[in-house]
Amino acid sequence: MRNAPEPVDVIKSRRDKALAALVEGVPYIRTLGVGFDRRGDELTAVLNYDDKLIGNPFLPALHGGATASFLEVSAIMELSFAILWDEIESGRLNADSLTPETLPRLPKTIDFTVDYLRSGLPRDAYARARVNRSGRRYASVHVEAWQDNRERLFAQATGHFLMPDRS
Repeated sequence: MRNAPEPVDVIKSRRDKALAALVEGVPYIRTLGVGFDRRGDELTAVLNYDDKLIGNPFLPALHGGATASFLEVSAIMELSFAILWDEIESGRLNADSLTPETLPRLPKTIDFTVDYLRSGLPRDAYARARVNRSGRRYASVHVEAWQDNRERLFAQATGHFLMPDRS
């Protein structure tokens, strides 16, 4: 006899707990003011505007370092959530028992190249990362960031990451 499928709210709660534990495990995410909107297995990173993110007050424009950090955090979280998603959905990890100390290790940046396409305005920004390749040891990710219009990017990046040992 087959088990009954889990209720949708149980699955959603498990996935939300996993994402919350992952975000809590990286204090820099909180410092930067980044949040994540999850729809299924897709993450949209949100850089909540704060005056401390301004690099040029005369324009004003977001600091390039804040933009690069936002893109890198988005890429690492996309990779990490994909790992966590597989571990939880397979039953190898229990979302209810996840803490920053029990999470799988995060991918390590090998290199990260940012293209600044236009000035980031003093408002919220959004980013989505796409994993181009993810193997046992190495991953390649592309990230795009926008503000008011998804078609009008203000920055994009490509990063290569050393994947954590999952044994």
